[in-house]
Amino acid sequence: MDAAKKPGPSGSLRRPLTRRQLLKGLGLTAVGAAVSAPVATAFAAAAGGTIKIGAIYPLTGGMALLGEESWRGAEVARVLQNKKGGVLGKQIEFVRGDAPDANAAVSQANRLISSQQLPILIGTYASPLAMAASEVAERNQVIYWEMGGISDPIVQRGFKYLFRITPMGSTYGGKAAEYSKEVLAPKFGIAPDKLKVSIVHEDALYGTTVATGAEKRAKEIGLNVLGRDPYSAKATDLSPLVLKLKAAQPDVLIATSYIQDLLIFWKQARELGFWPKAVIGTGAGYALSEFASAMGDDATGVFNVDNTQYLINPSFAPGAKEAAEAYQELFKEPPRSGHSLMNFMGSQVLFDVITRAGSTDPEAIRKAALETDIPDQKTPMGYGVKFAPPGDKIAGQDIRAFPMIYQWQKGKQLTVWPKGAAVAEAIIPWPAAEKHKR
Repeated sequence: MDAAKKPGPSGSLRRPLTRRQLLKGLGLTAVGAAVSAPVATAFAAAAGGTIKIGAIYPLTGGMALLGEESWRGAEVARVLQNKKGGVLGKQIEFVRGDAPDANAAVSQANRLISSQQLPILIGTYASPLAMAASEVAERNQVIYWEMGGISDPIVQRGFKYLFRITPMGSTYGGKAAEYSKEVLAPKFGIAPDKLKVSIVHEDALYGTTVATGAEKRAKEIGLNVLGRDPYSAKATDLSPLVLKLKAAQPDVLIATSYIQDLLIFWKQARELGFWPKAVIGTGAGYALSEFASAMGDDATGVFNVDNTQYLINPSFAPGAKEAAEAYQELFKEPPRSGHSLMNFMGSQVLFDVITRAGSTDPEAIRKAALETDIPDQKTPMGYGVKFAPPGDKIAGQDIRAFPMIYQWQKGKQLTVWPKGAAVAEAIIPWPAAEKHKR
């Protein structure tokens, strides 16, 4: 257990955002009226001078890079909120739980709920962890606030206490297919039905959901899908897959990977000479600066369908720039990926929900969450917040959440689509493919 009581590594922020600035940037002034009276809670989390919230993330193991990055975003939000007086006059404290796998997620959720008596859990970055931990929370009627796991089944179980602020995984794959048709095919001078697309993905819940969305949408819009190849994210040799793809000669590769498997794949792909015209990653490993560092100049031109990244048109996503500055000040380095931005925004929305609820009682929080109504282009993520109501087939899902398309250019992820959010023109085709095929 690691309770994050202190302001963070830096002790203080040089340019903290005021409450007015944060609320304006997050669009929280558009949210419905506060609950009229605080509801008494049976939990100990709001006792004394603090409000305790459980924070479950993979801080060790193969998912630790993005797990830590996700937590950092929530931590920036917590520090800023506490500097403004906290929530309901109390300081916010995160009680952390390390969940490198689903079994650990269950164990940590049970510990935080039973031993710590926490009425709210946040997390978790990865879909398998979110599936496991949220089931424990639902069984105990505890709020589960998911800010990372994107798999569709997470919100297809009819849960009452689960709220997710990320886009659905199937939309990531779908956007990759749509971009291939609308932008890449014309740039290549290839008719959509002739555009050859290969789909590869890690074979767990996250990769399967995204790949299913990509395959379904690609076929709906008439692309030539050559095949779909799953693999284990724990694999240490992906050369058979690389050779299969090289023989198929796709124009576009749509890929879903974590970071370790991604690095193995591209090390072997470069060695074996696999260079498609375009590569579209779908979050996770493709969002990390470690990917760009490992690829060097070859990273330039690689696309990533993902949650909002920091380099985005500020009029489309107000507050993103300020969040990056606060992150830099707190952790003494720039953000690694937009996962921290999503957790920053999601945590700020949660703090506002608790404020309007008037307490940490789960029923009061549910009511306030369901009243949330933030329009698009009023948050650092660019999309708004409105949760699907109980009884909906995706109850608890933020129905305004959507992914965007980014491209690595000179070591940075720049927004290239949709046009209103873009800060750069896309480089097409992939320069590395052109260079290595000469």
